[in-house]
Amino acid sequence: MPVELTILAWGMILLLVHIFAAAHVKTKQYGTAWNMGARDAHLPPLNPLAGRLSRAEANYKETLPIAIVALIGVVVAGRTSEWTALGGWIWLSARVVYLPLYAAGVPVVRTIMFLASLVGLLIVLWPLLSL
Repeated sequence: MPVELTILAWGMILLLVHIFAAAHVKTKQYGTAWNMGARDAHLPPLNPLAGRLSRAEANYKETLPIAIVALIGVVVAGRTSEWTALGGWIWLSARVVYLPLYAAGVPVVRTIMFLASLVGLLIVLWPLLSL
């Protein structure tokens, strides 16, 4: 199996981590009844940690489709290489580091990790753009 698919599978695990981290902190703030209910009630703003985790989740979901297309694309096109594997690992590693940095409110390094993840995606996408 191409390593790019393994990277993508780990990316899906990271998506679950994002979802459950944000939901856990929101549930701590709003309570179990909120979590198990329809969530129709107007609620106070999220506390800072819950807000950061929610924004980190949204950010991950914004760029995840690009990673999915890139990683599956190189496999389908038969364009996998050491470079596409490296780019995938750079993307995933940077995204793993990004989550706790965002949760902790670390500004500059968080942005650097986001940019590193984009560089990783561009490395993976490059063979698809040069067919």
